[in-house]
Amino acid sequence: MEATAIFWPMIAHVALVYGVYGLMALRRKRAVESGSAKVSQFRENRDEPAESLFVRNNLANQFELPVLFHLCCLALHASGGVGTVVVMLAWVFVASRYVHAAIHVTKNRIRHRQPAFIAGFLSLGAMWAALAIHIA
Repeated sequence: MEATAIFWPMIAHVALVYGVYGLMALRRKRAVESGSAKVSQFRENRDEPAESLFVRNNLANQFELPVLFHLCCLALHASGGVGTVVVMLAWVFVASRYVHAAIHVTKNRIRHRQPAFIAGFLSLGAMWAALAIHIA
């Protein structure tokens, strides 16, 4: 397996982040057009309208645990620790982020998005364990 294969899940996650940014812009635009929000509300990110609140929260969430994902991927690549199992774990993490985001920006039912979060959390933990074992 090519070590650069670890970059494809990273690119897929970046695509998700861009998609969430686009969705947030769309929902904010609709909120302004419907009169439920004013453009000035977004200057300091206060009083987010209900239409875009879940999306804004999800966007913030994409810069929490995923930061550790990107760091781990880069560390695995730099140390020569990329293998089939690690790449599969990276894809599990990214798939879990897509599922989590889809739930988060729609119904936002915690009992539905929690399993997706846990799957990503555990797969990322396994990636960090693989890195630790590799460099030990």
